[in-house]
Amino acid sequence: MTAIETLMLKAPVIPVLVIEDAAHAVPVAEALVAGGLPVLEVTLRTPVALAAIRAMKDVPGAIVGAGTVLGAGDLDRALDAGAEFIVSPGLTPALGAAAIASGVPFLPGTANASDIMLGMELGLTRFKFFPAEANGGIAALKAIAGPFGAARFCPTGGITAASAPQWLALEAVLCVGGSWLVPRGVPDRGAITAAARAAAALKPPG
Repeated sequence: MTAIETLMLKAPVIPVLVIEDAAHAVPVAEALVAGGLPVLEVTLRTPVALAAIRAMKDVPGAIVGAGTVLGAGDLDRALDAGAEFIVSPGLTPALGAAAIASGVPFLPGTANASDIMLGMELGLTRFKFFPAEANGGIAALKAIAGPFGAARFCPTGGITAASAPQWLALEAVLCVGGSWLVPRGVPDRGAITAAARAAAALKPPG
């Protein structure tokens, strides 16, 4: 089992977090971990994202990574901040090579067969399917994943608590990315923990 696969199997949902206030980082991480979701993706979409990673990684039980990593510069900054895994919305040869050379668990984004083939040429078999719903949803991933029996995915983008079980029912899916768990604004710890607990209990239907 690869390092990134181990993280993907920690829980059925990886929270995808946009942290806009560094003071919210620790309360959000504590609430999610308390609810049973230890693997946390902090997207590099805000000026405080790296500070949030630094703060969250000290929360007991949290495994904190960086998302929206677009190139080697982002990779280096995320690793310097203490990111324990890396997620990208896509995959380029340069980013793939840099991530592999660093040894960090890496989940590159894929949207089509060519992306997956590029990843496999680099020795990668675990991918993010993004943007999942806008890219055709479950039917699209089933069709795209068909020729690649060794590939496994974390669909992300537009997935909800209601639709997640249908995604988790796919053989090629190990977990899903979830942005529904933490609303914008001042974090409500109780509500976040409750949402995390429900997400941690998600299973395929039937």
